[in-house]
Amino acid sequence: MPDFDLNLVRTFVLLYETRSVTATAQTLHVTQPTVSYGLQKLRRRFSDELFRRTGNGLVPTTTAQTLYEPLHSALAEIEAAVSGARSFDPASARAAFTLCLSDLGEVSLLPRLMAALPGRAPGVTLTVRPLDVVNAADQLGRGEIDAFIASPLLVDQRVARVPLFSEGYVGMVAADHPRLRGDRVGFPALAAERHIAVFGPAGHHGPRRALEAHGLLGRVALEVTRFATLPYLVQDSELMAMVPRLVAEVFAAEHRVRLLELPMDVEPAQVSIYTRHAHARTPAQHWLVEFMREVLG
Repeated sequence: MPDFDLNLVRTFVLLYETRSVTATAQTLHVTQPTVSYGLQKLRRRFSDELFRRTGNGLVPTTTAQTLYEPLHSALAEIEAAVSGARSFDPASARAAFTLCLSDLGEVSLLPRLMAALPGRAPGVTLTVRPLDVVNAADQLGRGEIDAFIASPLLVDQRVARVPLFSEGYVGMVAADHPRLRGDRVGFPALAAERHIAVFGPAGHHGPRRALEAHGLLGRVALEVTRFATLPYLVQDSELMAMVPRLVAEVFAAEHRVRLLELPMDVEPAQVSIYTRHAHARTPAQHWLVEFMREVLG
């Protein structure tokens, strides 16, 4: 294929992942007309439209969906082979990254990142935005963020997943709860209490599903969308909540709450970093992902 160069492969893969000519041009550091010209060459080469324009961006055709996996894999192998020639020195670099975190991430993970950052990369700064799971992959594709951390297992060809850890749950009640004592709760006692359930797009559906599986949804007195409100709701009431263990320990150190081991299995949360595929990351972004994996994994 003497008329087919590597730049066209990269253009195709980035168009597929970003669904945007603008974002692809920004990643490749070229103009939008250059990307459009490359797309025209790809269309002629494969005798297919490849991407259709819609109000929500580019939509790949069946041919494009078939081409993506082999071209993406080939590009990833090439990137891995030459990545040693590109470097990012965190000790001397001046760089700014943008992350998306949930309220739980800001409470339990962000302090760990900030504690480790000065010693590893004193010239690096972070901007943190609220996690929008529905649109986070699009934000990555458009280059608006460098990575996000989420607990839902996202299946999206446009993003790469880097697993961090699996997290279980504990019960949380007021420190002076009148009925629940000690460091664990039996099932009859748990079933007799009124509960707070967290339900929303950010994941952590295990506790609500556990209550439903045991016929206890009728005992839910309050449903909220954010875990960060729980210690304030629990410490001055007789309500009980199920909270991820890591953040629950943070809450217990700062609020008048007590933690209890649960009498039933709760589906653990799978916490992961989501970022662009390796071939689309800059050397700085490669460092960022590895830094987060080492500190939080």
